[in-house]
Amino acid sequence: MAKKSMVERERKRQKLVAKYNSSREILKAKIKEADSFEAKLNYHRQLQALPRNSAPSRLVSFIGFYQEF
Repeated sequence: MAKKSMVERERKRQKLVAKYNSSREILKAKIKEADSFEAKLNYHRQLQALPRNSAPSRLVSFIGFYQEF
């Protein structure tokens, strides 16, 4: 079983992912549709300015995480 602090950290990440999901998807779509390289860089910088923990890839599923051990 995971420590309480890790579970709370994960809940915080889930809230951040839910909060910034729409803006992250909009920026990704703008990057794909951008014509110039400078515009892509600008949108990419805006994407990088979002909190790191708001990325869905940072979420950890504790269900089955320790089953290997």
